Amino acid sequence: MSLEPASAPVAPAAVAGLGTTGLFTRGLDSRGLDGAEAARRLAADGPNLLPGQEPRTGLAIALGVVLEPMFLMLLAAGAIYFLLGDRAEALFLLSFVGVVIAIALLQERRTQRALEALRELSAPRAQVIRDGRTLRIAGRDVVRGDLLVLHEGDRVPADARLLDGALAADESLLTGESVPVEKRADATLDEGLLLHASTVITRGLGLARVEAIGVATRVGRIGESLAATIEPPSALQRDSRVLIRRLGTAALGLAASLVLVNYAWGGRPLLESLLAGIALAMAILPEEIPLILTVFLALGAWRISRQAVLTRRIAAVEALGAVTVLAVDKTGTLTQNRMAVVELVAGGATWRTPAATPGAEALPERFHRLVEFAMLATPADPFDPMEAAIQQYGRATLAGTEHVHDALAPEFEYPLSGGMLAMTRVFPGGDRARHLLATKGAPEAVADLCHLDAPRRAALHAEVESMAARGLRVLGVASGRWQGAGGGAEGWPVSQHDFDFEFLGLVGLADPPRAEVPAAIAQCRAAGVRVLMLTGDHPATARAIALQVGLDGRGAVLTGAEIESLDDAALAARLARTDICARLQPAHKLRLVQALRAAGEVVAMTGDGVNDAPALKAADVGVAMGERGTDVAREAASLVLLDDSFARIVAAIRQGRRIYDNIETATRFVFAVHVPVILLALVPALLGWPVLLLPVHIVLLELLIDPACSVVFEAEPEAPDVMRRPPRPREASPFARANVLRGVLQGSGLALLLLAGHAVLTAAGIPADEARSVVFLALLADVLWLTLANRTRRTTPAAPVGAPPAASPWVWRMAIAVGLLSIALLAVPPLRSTMGLALPGEVALAGLALLVAAAWVWLRLPGVRASG
Repeated sequence: MSLEPASAPVAPAAVAGLGTTGLFTRGLDSRGLDGAEAARRLAADGPNLLPGQEPRTGLAIALGVVLEPMFLMLLAAGAIYFLLGDRAEALFLLSFVGVVIAIALLQERRTQRALEALRELSAPRAQVIRDGRTLRIAGRDVVRGDLLVLHEGDRVPADARLLDGALAADESLLTGESVPVEKRADATLDEGLLLHASTVITRGLGLARVEAIGVATRVGRIGESLAATIEPPSALQRDSRVLIRRLGTAALGLAASLVLVNYAWGGRPLLESLLAGIALAMAILPEEIPLILTVFLALGAWRISRQAVLTRRIAAVEALGAVTVLAVDKTGTLTQNRMAVVELVAGGATWRTPAATPGAEALPERFHRLVEFAMLATPADPFDPMEAAIQQYGRATLAGTEHVHDALAPEFEYPLSGGMLAMTRVFPGGDRARHLLATKGAPEAVADLCHLDAPRRAALHAEVESMAARGLRVLGVASGRWQGAGGGAEGWPVSQHDFDFEFLGLVGLADPPRAEVPAAIAQCRAAGVRVLMLTGDHPATARAIALQVGLDGRGAVLTGAEIESLDDAALAARLARTDICARLQPAHKLRLVQALRAAGEVVAMTGDGVNDAPALKAADVGVAMGERGTDVAREAASLVLLDDSFARIVAAIRQGRRIYDNIETATRFVFAVHVPVILLALVPALLGWPVLLLPVHIVLLELLIDPACSVVFEAEPEAPDVMRRPPRPREASPFARANVLRGVLQGSGLALLLLAGHAVLTAAGIPADEARSVVFLALLADVLWLTLANRTRRTTPAAPVGAPPAASPWVWRMAIAVGLLSIALLAVPPLRSTMGLALPGEVALAGLALLVAAAWVWLRLPGVRASG
C-alpha cells in the first residue's frame, strides 16, 4: 500500500496492469526495442550519463605529489646537494620523487577501482520493456526509444514522453517548486506529457518513451552545476586537515629556528644548515594521515560492499562504528517479506489456510465476498508484498468463479494518510449514478468508517488482539455503494467518512522472521547496540514478532498516535523504555530519529518508501532497502542493503568498528614512527653532533611507512572483542590525546635508545659513518617493531595471555622488505656511499643487535605496547 498522504482523491493509472505487455490501447508497440537495436543505439549515442567528475589523470596525480609540502622540500634538498657539488646524492634523492609518484599512482588506482565499483553498484536503475519483457537495467544503459515503466518512488532516468497512465512528478530539482506536477497520457499540452531526467515519481504509474539521454536532457543542458556531486569531507578528514595545518606550521617554525641556530650561532655553512632544517621539517610532517583516511575509508566501503551493503556516502563508514541505536523496519528486514494470507474471519466464522498451499481446499462461500473486496481494494499488480499476497490468494481461491473484480478498473482511490489508516478504491457500478466501494486497512480504521456499535467494536477488538498475538498482520475489509455522479476531482467526496460502508471481516497475513535475525540481534545486544523495531502493524502483532526474533517484548509498545501526542522530553523518556514502535507512519520515523539524536544516540535507521527519505537523511546512518526500496529512499540513504537482510546491517557495523580500530592503530603508528625521526634530526643539530639523518634517509623511511599504513594496517582483521564492547563515543577521534600520547611514548623510548646508542658508540671510538649506519639500520628495524606492536591483538582462546598477534602475510612481506633493504644499503657500495653509510665492524654490529633487541623489549612493556 502507498503511504503517500493525501487530503483528496487521486486518479490511479489509466490502464490496469501497466508494465506488462499486450495491455496498451493507443496503438503502441508494447514489445519495446529489441536487444540488438538497443545495443546499436547505446554504441552510437554513448551511455546515459550526466557530466561527471572524471578520474584524475596520471599527470594530475604526479603534479599533486610534487606540489605536496613534503616533496617541495625534497626538491629543495636536491637543489642544495647540486649546489654543494654532490650530484650523485642529488640525483639519488630526486629519483625518490619518481618512486613515490609511482606508489601514489598505484594507491590512487587502487582507491579509484574501489570507488568505481561502488559507483557502479549505486548507479540508478531503470525498468524498461525490451523484446516484450520487462527488465531492470542500469540507468546508464537506457537509450533513445526505450519504453520506461515508472512507479511511485522511481527517479526518471532520461527525458521521456508519457504514453500511458497518470502520475505526479517532483520537478523541484529543475523548477524549485515543491508541489508535484501532474502528468497524464491524455494531456493536451507538452508539459503534461513530458518527464524530465532526475525528477522523481511521487505518485501513480506510467509508461513513457525515452526521447533524450545524458547531456541532451534538460538536466544535462543545464551544465556542470548538476554534474556528479563531490562528496564533502568526513569528520575525520576535516579533523586531519586541521591537524596537518597545525603540524605544518610547527614544522616550518622549528625548521627555520634550527637553520638560524646552526648558521647564526653554530657557525655551520648556510647550505648545510638549510639541509638540517629541511630534514627536520620532513620528519615532522605526518603526510601519511590523509593517505590513511582516504585509503582506509574507500577500501573499507569496498569491503562493506562485499557484505552486500552498498556505501553511498563514505562518511557513513566512520559513523557505523559509533552506532548506539539500530531502528529497523520489521517487514522485510526482520522478517522474510514473504507475506501469505493464512486466516480469514467473516460473520463470526474463521477459516485458516496453510501459508504454503493457498487454494488447496475449496474456500467456503461465506468468505468469497471478503476475499473479493480485499482484492478490489488492492492494485492488480502491486509492489507491496502484503498486497501481492492478497492478490495471489484471491486468484488461487476464487479461480473458476465469476466475480465483479474480473472486469472492473477503478475510477478513483483514496490513499492511506496519517489521519486515516485505510484506503478506498471507487469502481463503476453499472451506471454513472452508482459506484462500488472497496476498502481495506487497519481494523480500527475500517470499523470507524463502518460506524460499528460498541458491542461489535469490542468483539472485533478481541478477535484482532487474538490474531495479532499469534504474529499475524491483520487487515479489515469493507464494501460500500455510493449514489453520485463523480466525474472529476470536485465530484467526489473529500473524505472517506462521507461514504456508507459495510464491514465484511478480517484478513490475517503471516510473515515469518528471517532465520538469521535472532543471532544478529544477540550480537547487537553484546555490542551495546540497541535494536528498535518499527512497524505499521498492530501492537500485539509487533510484540509477537519481537519475541520471536529475540527483542524484549515485555515493555509497553510505543504507537504512532502516542508519538504525535508526546512532547520531545516525554517521547525521549518513552523511547528509553521500549524496543517496539507500532502503527507508525513515515513522518513518525523522522520524529523518532530527532528524539534519539537529541538524547545523544548515534542512530542507524532503515526505510524504503518515498516518505522515509527525511528520516534517512536525518539519521547518522540512513539504510535503504535495495530490493524493495524506492530510488528516492536509496538516494537519501548512506547505505543500501542489497538483499534487505538485517544481518547485513550488523555485519556492516562490525566492519565499521574494524575500520575505525585500524585507523586509530595506523594513526598511533604514524606518531610513534615520526618521534624518533624528529629527535634524530633535531638533537644532533642542537648538540653539535654529526648529522644522523639526511633528507635521503627520511625519504627512504617514507617508502616503508606509507605501505605499512596503507597495506598492513588497512588489511588488519577485527579484534576478538569488536562486537563485545560498547560503541565508541560520538566525539571519539583517532587524533585524541590518549592515542597520540601512546604513539609519542613508544617513539620517545625508541629515540632515547637510538640517541644513547649513538653516544655510546661514539664514545667507544666508532667512526661517525659507522655509528650513523647502526642508528639508521636500527631505525629501519624499529619501523617493523612498531608495526608489530601496534597491530590488532588477535589471540585464540588457547593462546597465553599477552601472546603477540599472529603475523599476517603482509607483515612477513614487510619484514622481508626491511631485511632486503638493510642488506642492499650495506652490500651495494654506490648505494652505501650515496646514503652516507659504512660497513659496521664487530663492535658496531654488536651495538646494532643490542639496539634492535632493546627496542623490542621496550615496545613489549605494559603501558607502552598497544592494548588493541
